[in-house]
Amino acid sequence: MVHSFLSDTTAFVDSLDLRQTLEQLYAERTLYPFSSGQSIELNSQDIWIVCRGIVQLGTLYDTGDESLLGLACPSMPFGLPLTSIRPYQAVALSHVDLMRLTVAEVERSPGLSQSIFRQLTRRLRQTEALLAMVGYRRVEERLKHLLLLLQQEIGQSCETGTRLSVRLTHQQLANAIGTTRVTITRLIRQLRDEGWLTVDRHRHLIINNPSH
Repeated sequence: MVHSFLSDTTAFVDSLDLRQTLEQLYAERTLYPFSSGQSIELNSQDIWIVCRGIVQLGTLYDTGDESLLGLACPSMPFGLPLTSIRPYQAVALSHVDLMRLTVAEVERSPGLSQSIFRQLTRRLRQTEALLAMVGYRRVEERLKHLLLLLQQEIGQSCETGTRLSVRLTHQQLANAIGTTRVTITRLIRQLRDEGWLTVDRHRHLIINNPSH
């Protein structure tokens, strides 16, 4: 089932310009929901816009190994027209709601094109952060930098620090940084013991302020 775009006004949490542009141009456009772990179909003329949740973008090597290319967070676009990587995969990292636009629709709207360009710039900065993260040999450092990136992208201020608005499993975190679920479980426990992070009653991670 698809949802009315205007039924979820909290979907785009960061970029009001893009949200307002889409509301004005496509007030009746429907959203497409995907469950965590579900693959998202990609077509040569379609651009997806994330309205809620996180989409993991990646590719598959000949060896069968997967590589993380980016995380499409609320307001970010992704799709085959925006990449030259093949194969290119998109998987819902949480429950997500997406809006589908065509390349032709974007090209006809200068306002929409400008808003999407700003979000692509945001994606570029994120990609650079991910590339820098890969350079850390210690898995603990890679996990910390991934969590700090998520803090910036989907963090919500709370009493003790910053709460990640999407609940991520240890397996999902492991896949994102190329390690095992057992290792992530051990490192999460270690970071909790150090006071670097906590877990709330809904199992969301909270990155604590330095004083906590």
